[in-house]
Amino acid sequence: MKDWIALNMTPGVGPRAAARLLERFGSAEAVFAALRSELERLRLRPEALESIVLRDRHAEAERELERVRALGADVLILDDGTYPALLREIADPPVTLYVRGEWAACLDAPCVAIVGSRRCSTYGQNVASMLARDLAARGVTVVSGLARGIDAAAHRGALEAGGRTVGVLGTGVDEVYPRDHKKLSEEILTKGGALVSQFPLGTPPIPENFPYRNRIISGLSLGVVLVEAAENSGSLITARLAMEQNREVFAVPGNVTSRNSFGTNYLIKGAGAKLVQQWQDVAAELPPDIAARLLPPEPSKKKAGVAARQHQEAALPADLSDGERMVMKLLSADEPVHIDALAGTSKLAVSDLSGVLLGLEMRDLIRQLPGKCFVRKL
Repeated sequence: MKDWIALNMTPGVGPRAAARLLERFGSAEAVFAALRSELERLRLRPEALESIVLRDRHAEAERELERVRALGADVLILDDGTYPALLREIADPPVTLYVRGEWAACLDAPCVAIVGSRRCSTYGQNVASMLARDLAARGVTVVSGLARGIDAAAHRGALEAGGRTVGVLGTGVDEVYPRDHKKLSEEILTKGGALVSQFPLGTPPIPENFPYRNRIISGLSLGVVLVEAAENSGSLITARLAMEQNREVFAVPGNVTSRNSFGTNYLIKGAGAKLVQQWQDVAAELPPDIAARLLPPEPSKKKAGVAARQHQEAALPADLSDGERMVMKLLSADEPVHIDALAGTSKLAVSDLSGVLLGLEMRDLIRQLPGKCFVRKL
């Protein structure tokens, strides 16, 4: 594990460089055992090459591991069986993942990300909270970025439902950004959720960290729901990354005059995002086995027909004669029945049947069509 932490801490080795190194050498241990000449062929940045050759991050990695354990956190490494399978599928997965809380239970469940604008409207907050609450109540883990606005509303909605939520950070897992979300992060941890980051402990919230954070949000999730996003919103980056990672992308439509609706409406109109109005719209697009668990079973045609007939029976007036009630049962609202067919089925004499039909027509319960065919109105 120490080699993996050291590789993650090596200056000049980002996700793409790490992916090249691992593709060439197979493991972090093999990277640090490689010859300088072998490393030079990969055209690494000079500081990265020297750091790997000198193994100058290993002592720091040892201290890092001690601090992680003291915090009660864990480090998942890319070649470990506990590493999230969905995240491993992306083109440039982080070589290490720092996790706090009930991360295993959270990430073993189906995960859906809900993200959006920091400067959101009340409408956006309410929708994000509603979707998160409804999905979390059904066992879906809600993933978001712990930012202000939509992210915070999604986390809180999941917590209100008694469900699980994961905050993906652009800092170390021992840091909270923004600072005023410290209480929210604590609530996530105490209520069975988790905090996740690729960054070493103590990493501050520098701007270049957040695009890396966004790819983890989408990488952990089966789909990403966008709720409000301005034209240059970071949430659009998350949506683009989700598409690149072959994840489902969903968007909540917004007011066409609102700047915060640009991103969501654009995704629906021009990028193929699925329009979302309620949680079922999301669940229906998840893998079939998961969708089947989340969505209520559709009634069979036979059961639906029985239910419809029972409803029609209940709607009939109580003072109908036996003959009238029989004829009403034989008629439907969408398939006309000829008088001869009614006579044969009902066993009524044609004169008696004509009187029954006339009475039902006068009570506005049936309608006669050309050719002596009849349909019921109820």
